[in-house]
Amino acid sequence: MSWLKSILREIFGLFVDDGSFAIAILVWLVLFWLLLPHLPIAPSWQGAILFAGLVVILVESALRRARQR
Repeated sequence: MSWLKSILREIFGLFVDDGSFAIAILVWLVLFWLLLPHLPIAPSWQGAILFAGLVVILVESALRRARQR
């Protein structure tokens, strides 16, 4: 059974290199999706806010990775 767990871990690793990065993106997308209807934001700004949040997550992840090396 450990071979199956090993195979699944390898397949997961093909698509997700940094688990905390992937989780942060999913959390941002869910928060954006849940909170967006309740916030008084013009539709033209919604895409920009989504993009800005993803950029912040990417920069934080890159800085964290750079500090580790």
